[in-house]
Amino acid sequence: MNILIKDILAVVDCKIIKTDICIGNSVILSLGEKPNGFIPEKVIDGKDKLAIPALINCHTHAYMSVFRNIADDLPFNEWLFDKIMPLEDVVDEKDAYWGCMLSCIEMIKSGTGTFCDMHMFPNTTHTAAIKSGMRAVVSRGLSGGKNDVDGGKRRIKEAVEEIEKYSGNSLISFMIAPHAIYTCDKEYLLETMSLADKFNLPLNTHLSESVFEVNSCLSQNGVTPVKYLDSLGFFEHKTLAAHCVHLTENDMDILSTKKVSVAANPKSNLKLGNGIAPIKQLLDKGVNICLGTDGAASNNSLNLFSEMNFTALLHKGTSGDASAVSALDVLAFATGNGAKALGIERLGKIEVGYKADIAILDTNYPQMRPMNNPICALTYSATGNEVVTTIIDGKIVMENRILTNIDVEEVYYNIEKITEKLRSTK
Repeated sequence: MNILIKDILAVVDCKIIKTDICIGNSVILSLGEKPNGFIPEKVIDGKDKLAIPALINCHTHAYMSVFRNIADDLPFNEWLFDKIMPLEDVVDEKDAYWGCMLSCIEMIKSGTGTFCDMHMFPNTTHTAAIKSGMRAVVSRGLSGGKNDVDGGKRRIKEAVEEIEKYSGNSLISFMIAPHAIYTCDKEYLLETMSLADKFNLPLNTHLSESVFEVNSCLSQNGVTPVKYLDSLGFFEHKTLAAHCVHLTENDMDILSTKKVSVAANPKSNLKLGNGIAPIKQLLDKGVNICLGTDGAASNNSLNLFSEMNFTALLHKGTSGDASAVSALDVLAFATGNGAKALGIERLGKIEVGYKADIAILDTNYPQMRPMNNPICALTYSATGNEVVTTIIDGKIVMENRILTNIDVEEVYYNIEKITEKLRSTK
């Protein structure tokens, strides 16, 4: 469909301009003057609107929305091993699918167009993403080793089957995702690295998220988790590392030298009592920083506007530097940096030839007026509820707050059924 977004304020090359945006064949065809022969089939009035690149969530577990508010105010190990993992044994693939659909609703409604998901239920994330019209980078969470040989083999088999089944879909791409060093032994990590080589795919892992993880690695291997993975050659692959809360100076130098992208999840890290990632120091060392929400069981929101706001404020406060981690920085984390981290070309900008993934905000809200600095407004004023239209791959997936591909009431109905099942297991 040819779409004309007419006379709209837009974030273009870190600046605000007023322009027309012409979309066709899933890409941005022009800014300003319409291309020769362009006939719009759909015109969107840009009056009192602001167009931004659709946001990119670089770390989440979409199925976990079924666990929202179910295991709160608990330390990390108790939250994960005593609460969440047992609940994961209760839900099945159908439940996980509806959890993914609920996550897609929340993300689309708050302007997210792409998400990187680490999951454990085959054929769920892909199906939900395709149904909703979202762009997804999918990674089956892999854990295993000598204490779980059969389970480790099964998970790799599931990952391979998904890659082979869905690789032809333009909205779906993949990463290989060894879950963490505390759920994968050395031999299993090496096996996942070989799998990444075989399919020419990046790696995605949790890294240095908790004090427990770091201390365990120091005790068992004599080095930090970052140094341990580096010693295995892990970072010779393109790598996305989630969290990176507890880092030494040497760790940060390794991540910078090896060009590892770091997905910061500040709200989840604080909620679980894990600490604060050294984002300002990583930025100073040239590390590519992107943003994730983590799952709804530990955030408990998938709203990147909230994450942008929190990230900027947190690091100003902890550093004592009001200029640290600026509004422009966090917008880049949630857009262009995210695309770079995920290895998706021509995404994350409103620019001719780029993928037409655009979120449109209504600025007729008191918190958005006056529009003295729209980029600052996106970080310090917007809540995400201002998003009225979301376009992904040149297709309108939400218009005037109405989702075009999802029966929201059907999703809510199924989520309530799952909630009843989970309540009965307590």
